[in-house]
Amino acid sequence: MNFFKRDTPKFGLGKKKKIPDGLWTKCPNCTHFIFTKSLMDGLSVCPKCDYHFTLTCWDRVKSLTDENSFIEFYENLTSQDPLEFVGPKTYKDKVREAQKSTGLKDAVIVGEAKIDDKPLALAVTDSRFIMGSMGSVVGEKLARIIELACEKRLPVVIVSGSGGGARMYEGLFSLMQMAKTCGALQRLKENGLPYIAVLTHPTMAGILASFAGIGDVTIAEPNALIGFTGPRVIKQTIKQDLPKGFQTSEFNLEHGLIDMVSHRKDLKANISKLLDYLS
Repeated sequence: MNFFKRDTPKFGLGKKKKIPDGLWTKCPNCTHFIFTKSLMDGLSVCPKCDYHFTLTCWDRVKSLTDENSFIEFYENLTSQDPLEFVGPKTYKDKVREAQKSTGLKDAVIVGEAKIDDKPLALAVTDSRFIMGSMGSVVGEKLARIIELACEKRLPVVIVSGSGGGARMYEGLFSLMQMAKTCGALQRLKENGLPYIAVLTHPTMAGILASFAGIGDVTIAEPNALIGFTGPRVIKQTIKQDLPKGFQTSEFNLEHGLIDMVSHRKDLKANISKLLDYLS
């Protein structure tokens, strides 16, 4: 008989409570943990290091425009598969997955909105949809909203955040959108209407080489990567070290590629002022 065996008392040892996922967000720049709700209330900017997190297109619209003023157009346009692209995944599979994960038909939303009660035509790309790359649908929607702005005498604001550039799965059809969007913006200019380009992290390749790079005024968020080819590829090609801060917003401002670097909390006010000046 074991005289030493007895029930061990438990003092406050209840079931361990599981912390719900998504309560905290880790800043990729300074590794600081941020209460997610506080982060969202602060326009998704790290309160410690000022790192600007990527926003969805709908969060961007909410942060820039007057409440309930945005009216979306051409929302049902969807990508075709002109090359019948095949690989580990087909292009059709990639589009379907992106549509399911984002709730978007393609990588841009366009429409009319108001900023401080000033009407404008607005387009916002979304980097979650195949890296925000520009295929036939993105180019078509941008061209249509610019042409509508010409008809209605509206200024145009396009917010770009595309690391994907022209969408390679559509080949030459995607490259054609560079000329099409620039042609539409030229007609806007001939009509005496302003175009404000807003560049966010990252804005690269065929996007920058077309509509994102030809604003009457070009604004960028802090420390955004802006360029045609990424710094790693350039360094490997030229076999030289690159300047500190190469291709960041601040570097591009210093070298004349952009006109202004604006913190996200000031972006709406700065665009509003520019609309007053340019209109």
